[in-house]
Amino acid sequence: MNHTSDRFIDNSRAALANPVLQAALANLKRGFPINRAEVVADLPEFEELRNVARDIKDHTLDHLDVYLEIYERNVRASGGKVHWARNAKEARDTIMRICRDAGARTVTKGKSMVVEEIGLNEALDASEIRRVETDLGEYIIQLRDEPPSHIIVPAVHVTKEEIGDAFREAHEGLDPTRALSEPADITAEARTRLREAYFSAEVGITGANFLVAESGSSIIVTNEGNGDLTQTLARTHVVVASLEKIVPTMEDAFAILRLLARSSTGQEFSVYTSVSNGPKRSDDLDGPKAYHVVLVDNGRSSMLGTNQQDMLRCIQCAACINHCPVYSAVGGHAYGWIYPGPMGAVLTPSLTNIAASAHLPNASTFCGQCEQVCPMKIPLIKMMRHHRNSAHQQGHGGKVSKFALFFWSYFAGRPALYRTLTGIGVGVLAALAIGRGRLKSLPLVGGWTANRDLPAPEGGTFLTRYRRGER
Repeated sequence: MNHTSDRFIDNSRAALANPVLQAALANLKRGFPINRAEVVADLPEFEELRNVARDIKDHTLDHLDVYLEIYERNVRASGGKVHWARNAKEARDTIMRICRDAGARTVTKGKSMVVEEIGLNEALDASEIRRVETDLGEYIIQLRDEPPSHIIVPAVHVTKEEIGDAFREAHEGLDPTRALSEPADITAEARTRLREAYFSAEVGITGANFLVAESGSSIIVTNEGNGDLTQTLARTHVVVASLEKIVPTMEDAFAILRLLARSSTGQEFSVYTSVSNGPKRSDDLDGPKAYHVVLVDNGRSSMLGTNQQDMLRCIQCAACINHCPVYSAVGGHAYGWIYPGPMGAVLTPSLTNIAASAHLPNASTFCGQCEQVCPMKIPLIKMMRHHRNSAHQQGHGGKVSKFALFFWSYFAGRPALYRTLTGIGVGVLAALAIGRGRLKSLPLVGGWTANRDLPAPEGGTFLTRYRRGER
């Protein structure tokens, strides 16, 4: 996927002007946040679980090398192989070599953000290997030749009508007038098409929600069952996971799993929680003959011991994305890379560079909803603020913002002048809004008033009210 984070502002303008996208995003606002609130309210120990999960991940990250070595040893003991990849190219090359050695003509894939991150899809498409996405959302965007716009519902930006059009174009030989207006129709047709791929694929590739050090297990959670079919029917199963997916014990994994689905889709638990341990044994009924794990660094080890380490606690539940007013306005493609929303505003500059991603940490109202709902208690606001400071110090801020900050600091450093000007400004704004309490338009803030009214100040400046004893 091309990195276009530097064009976030232009991408956002295009998204705001797209009525089909806006209609699709409206559905997101009405779904996941409401569902999450309901299931969280039904779990009295939810807040305590957040503390437990945070401590598990902090401990693991402080001893990451130890647990990764334990994990590798146990994977090998079960008959699997572990491959270490320092960057995206090494990960791609390793996976492509495994596919070639397996004689792969067809590869089935489960949904995995790290696979998107390393550019494996493009590498598979450029080869003679047929790639089949098995997650319904990923399958839809594969047919549309698009990247995902959300980390758990990759086709959230697509309407039912657009899905129907994509299916009619891709699935030749079927009645062109067939019904594709309901989710059941779409799901049934996709299931029929994917069934053949499951049985013909030589290699199945999945991600991992967790890697368990004590057992060498990988865990995936899905709602469609596609993950199970992908990892058990192919002769070779390849798990692709980033380093921070490791947890010490199965008990630790299931403690965090109690938070994952609740925070993500508003379910108590995902429909499928699948555990893999190496290749098929002699007494197993099914499973792959070969089992590979590709552990991807790609910049994460450089986050350890820095003020960005807390981001490695992320379990990619998308709670922060689902509650973000900026994401719900512009969608995921505007962010220009794999990870959108608040988590992307922190992770993308950390994994790539701040020069290409300077707009992302500024794509936030700092309302704090992301931190409130994050099951891992990641201080997203503080981390975005750090990236903002870094971008400004390195000269990557826009000219308007630089001038505005200089203008503000000049007057803020002269208290008497600051109080005089703010007093005049409050008085003028209040006078312009007499009888209405709000301003429909105002010079220099057209970006705000184009879509909403600006509330008029009431009661004078903060300092004036403070001196009057108002608290």
